[in-house]
Amino acid sequence: MPLFRNIVLSSVLLRVALILYSEWHDARSLVKYTDVDYRVFSDAAAFLLRSGPGATNQARGDPYTRETFRYTPLLALLLTPNVWLHPSFGKYLFAACDIINGLLIYQLLVKEKLAAIYAASYLLNPLVFSISTRGSSESILSLFILLTLYAALNSRWDVAAIMLGISTHWKIYPIIYGIGNLGVIGAAERDKGYFRTIVNWRTTRFTLISAGTFLILGAGCYAIWGYPFLHESYLYHVHRLDHRHNFSPYFYLTYLTYPSHGASNARAPELWSRILRSPLTSFVPQMILTLGSGLLFGRSEKDLVFTWFVQTTAFVIFNKVCTSQYFLWYLLLVPLLAPQLLLSRWKVVACVGVWVGTQALWLAEAYKLEMLGDNVFFTLWVRGLFYVVGNCWVLIQVINGYDR
Repeated sequence: MPLFRNIVLSSVLLRVALILYSEWHDARSLVKYTDVDYRVFSDAAAFLLRSGPGATNQARGDPYTRETFRYTPLLALLLTPNVWLHPSFGKYLFAACDIINGLLIYQLLVKEKLAAIYAASYLLNPLVFSISTRGSSESILSLFILLTLYAALNSRWDVAAIMLGISTHWKIYPIIYGIGNLGVIGAAERDKGYFRTIVNWRTTRFTLISAGTFLILGAGCYAIWGYPFLHESYLYHVHRLDHRHNFSPYFYLTYLTYPSHGASNARAPELWSRILRSPLTSFVPQMILTLGSGLLFGRSEKDLVFTWFVQTTAFVIFNKVCTSQYFLWYLLLVPLLAPQLLLSRWKVVACVGVWVGTQALWLAEAYKLEMLGDNVFFTLWVRGLFYVVGNCWVLIQVINGYDR
């Protein structure tokens, strides 16, 4: 406990120092420490407060007046103190969620000898604390997911269903965990066959509560903010075409067939172009892997963390857009999974080396594109394929090293 208290205290001081530094740095430098998304959040919160009873089209405030705000309006509502209290309120909130996440990880591992070390691997992870102090809201979603997992591992499935509904409202991807839970919830029916394990009263109850929570939150937001909420929070992400460079294996193909690239688009066959730009091109293989792994591995509470990790990692690797921020989705589960892995020291070193090395390989080429303006789209995509292969190899090592 003394060790963990020191880890928590160090984590708090580190985040406070970085937030204070971000204010000093941003006031003096053209290259900002603060993520551009944080300004989007703050502007959306301001729009939410700005419109009063006398406004014609925004009588209740409309965060979607801010272009590129493509999140639940509850995030803008949560960050309204950015406007009337302090501009960095949201950063402190995100950092606080980081700390709570670390406490939950420790609580879930409290019986493990190295619980404090595992929790520290999250709390003191540079990717984790830099993203939250720069103003990304991922730590809030991570908190909802950990609360869902905490409830599930304690067999409080109604609470887990509610938290999963909230998580899915916040960002749609946690819906995949619902599939991973079914085999665990219905384990008592396993002797009646696999179908009865997945489809029974307990799994139906879980699904109805989770879906009901999601629909109630969505209906409430739709009643207030209408179609803009529906489009920006959900529909936009289904039809999104992002030709900007990212780790995804689909980015270069999207770039070549993007509507604004007239010359490239003219050379591409119309049918081929349509296939590449279709959401199904990335969505189908991604869902087969994530949902299939959930059904395959989700058999008992002991396997729940492992199942979620495999689902999340596959989802991120094969998502049509993939940035470093998305890595937090599965890194959140690594401290909880680590005690269940039987990997040699050299295998761990190899996995970490491949994971970091493939990113470094990609980032070196991305620097030429982003900072130097070199036309390296193709070679950057090739390096992205190395990233995909390398991360798949790491995932396979984790699956093979899992202590069943």
